[in-house]
Amino acid sequence: MLSRVADSLYWLGRYVERAENVARFVDVNLHRLLDLPVDADDGEQWEPLVAAAGDLALFRERCGDATREHVIEFLTFDEQNPNSIVSCVRAARENARSVRETVSSEMWEQVNTFYLRVTEAVFAHSHDRKARFAENPHDFFTVVKTASHLFVGVMNATMAHGEGWHFCRLGRLMELADQTTRFLDVKYFILLPDHAEVGTSYDDLEWAAVLRSASAFEMYRKRHGLLLPERIADFLLLERAFPRSVRFCVVNAQGSLHEITGTPLGEFRTEAERRLGQLRAELDFASTPEIILSGLHQYLDGMQQKLNRIDEAIYETCFALQQSGESATDGREPQ
Repeated sequence: MLSRVADSLYWLGRYVERAENVARFVDVNLHRLLDLPVDADDGEQWEPLVAAAGDLALFRERCGDATREHVIEFLTFDEQNPNSIVSCVRAARENARSVRETVSSEMWEQVNTFYLRVTEAVFAHSHDRKARFAENPHDFFTVVKTASHLFVGVMNATMAHGEGWHFCRLGRLMELADQTTRFLDVKYFILLPDHAEVGTSYDDLEWAAVLRSASAFEMYRKRHGLLLPERIADFLLLERAFPRSVRFCVVNAQGSLHEITGTPLGEFRTEAERRLGQLRAELDFASTPEIILSGLHQYLDGMQQKLNRIDEAIYETCFALQQSGESATDGREPQ
């Protein structure tokens, strides 16, 4: 497979997943604010979302104060923000368009429909758009989340599970692992720095929001019941069966990478295989109490750096030459 094609498929998977994660994160925060006091500080509630996306410097340069309106506009509709929903969906469509001979027609139709639904809201008259969006923002974010789920389902059902499918899956899993660490890091390091709040109803509200941000609330409650911080961290980081846990994503990403390279599992021939195998081994033998005792924020920060290095190694191994289009790495920094 041409490196250009592989690169586009990898970033197609990442951008679709990123758009969904941003939509879910913002939507969960909107619902969370309904349970907070009316005098809650606006900046304290919205700035962490931008920090979790890794775009705080750009946001401050473009928007200034972290008000609800500024943050939602920046994360949702701002075309100058490469990680906004509209930018991610546009980049996903461009990557899909460049490899139409590789993806199924149903995949192309779904990502194109996704793009049209999102840009319809963007290109509407700004006053009308803001009025409609303010009336029911949940509807827009539901469209984004549903379109992403449909794309993944169509991809799995209509694309041959060969090299191209594995590249798209690899990108999606790498994005999922990164986003899950960011959601968890926001709770521990940014949203609730005041230890006086630990164990209160406000603390439970924050943990529930973290689980919902990762679509993990119901599955966690079925498994563990009470909202206990150590168990939540364990579920999102190390759970074997939950498809959005970091461990699940890394294990399956490793499987896809080895299918692409042809290297048997347990061996490595490239830097990407070595780094991904090393991270998988660390997660296999990790202990949540030890992680928390040593500092969860530091662990998550290190995890994001390792995921970034794996992404760079995948690029060096599989894509060779730097692409000039929108499929190139976005360069977000860990929190």
